[in-house]
Amino acid sequence: MQSAAKFALASVMVTSLVFQEGHTEVERGSWSALVPSVEGASEHFVSPEGTHGNPGTAEAPWDLASALAGQHKVKPGDIVWVRGGTYQGKFEVKLMGKESAPIIVRTYPGERATVLDSGVTVVEPASYVWIWGLEIAGSVPVEKRETKQTGSHPSDLPGTDGLSIYTGKACKFINLIIHDNVKGGVGWWVGSTDSEFHGCLIYNNGWRAPDRGHGHCIYTQNKEGIKTISSCIMSVPYDGSYTMHAYGSSRAYVDNFLIEDNVAYEKGPFLVGGGRPSHNIKVLRNYLHGVSMRIGYGAQNEDCELRDNVIARGDLTIQKYRQVVKEGNVEALPDRKTIMIPNKYDPNRAHLAIFNGARAREVRAHVAPFLKPGDAFCLKRAKDFFGKPLFEGKCKEKEITVPMEGEFTVFVVLKERGEP
Repeated sequence: MQSAAKFALASVMVTSLVFQEGHTEVERGSWSALVPSVEGASEHFVSPEGTHGNPGTAEAPWDLASALAGQHKVKPGDIVWVRGGTYQGKFEVKLMGKESAPIIVRTYPGERATVLDSGVTVVEPASYVWIWGLEIAGSVPVEKRETKQTGSHPSDLPGTDGLSIYTGKACKFINLIIHDNVKGGVGWWVGSTDSEFHGCLIYNNGWRAPDRGHGHCIYTQNKEGIKTISSCIMSVPYDGSYTMHAYGSSRAYVDNFLIEDNVAYEKGPFLVGGGRPSHNIKVLRNYLHGVSMRIGYGAQNEDCELRDNVIARGDLTIQKYRQVVKEGNVEALPDRKTIMIPNKYDPNRAHLAIFNGARAREVRAHVAPFLKPGDAFCLKRAKDFFGKPLFEGKCKEKEITVPMEGEFTVFVVLKERGEP
């Protein structure tokens, strides 16, 4: 196998930037992300035409199911490149990396790898695995996902969550595109610890029932370690579904969450809380339009921190917390506010959210330092990442002019003319 070291990214420092009414604020959050380069690591390949008996080279790739299930010699630090095309079947992730040498499963640059009508499940003994750039999608249109049965488990709607995570220490789910799955987008449970979702696009998952819409963007619980949900864009198609659903009964745990720099819009409450007391809840710099934020549910909770969130066309409710830090939150629709959120793992990718209460036909968006003069870029619709860009050009100064329709929108911004 060839060395994988040349594909590793360097350490990058990024910050969230907010631009409103003629001034720029550097948000509190910043981080340095290192994609490990492991000496002696190898790269392997899978494709829709690959087979279990192949050696896993670019010329003779594996099939995806056997690669994810750990049926080949994939060492900590190795990269498994997923070539473009459509994958269908049963996909269980059982790979085991190490803390200093995660296994990275990543869509090959410039290609589109789609797991269709199948879902992906992370099960024992998976740990220290990064899943990066896959599209996990369903083919049943939103208007046809309807049942006459109430409740969360209708028997007449086949399918699973797009991504179901039952285990795994220090796993990362990066820049995934999870959409149109018949059931929910993501189910992320207590067996997964100290893990992270980052930069994912999650939309149009779930189904309609007589009682309400079902199937949430992220349905999650946590007990030990920190679960981080950052820089994701989330939307649901039905009333009654949730964008963020960190929730459980009195027997479940909703503790130790860091939820920051996400965008939720159109429908669906943004909920963190359940029937058991929660503690160590941090909700920072999230941007909601048409979505209410609810922190706490039924239990008497311990501590939460809410800073610098924007909730437009919705409300903020904090329920039954003994200790609350609440600073800098905005519960209104700004006339003009643009937020650039650089990607933690890809220096050529960012999210751009725009509040446009004034309903201007164009908005000047502050894009420095992510874009510098001379950088080629494009704006992709969050729900059509593989489609034609809405707008592309070269950055001439610290701002770009963005055409607008309505009072809110969000884009994926790509450098170098939008190569995914």
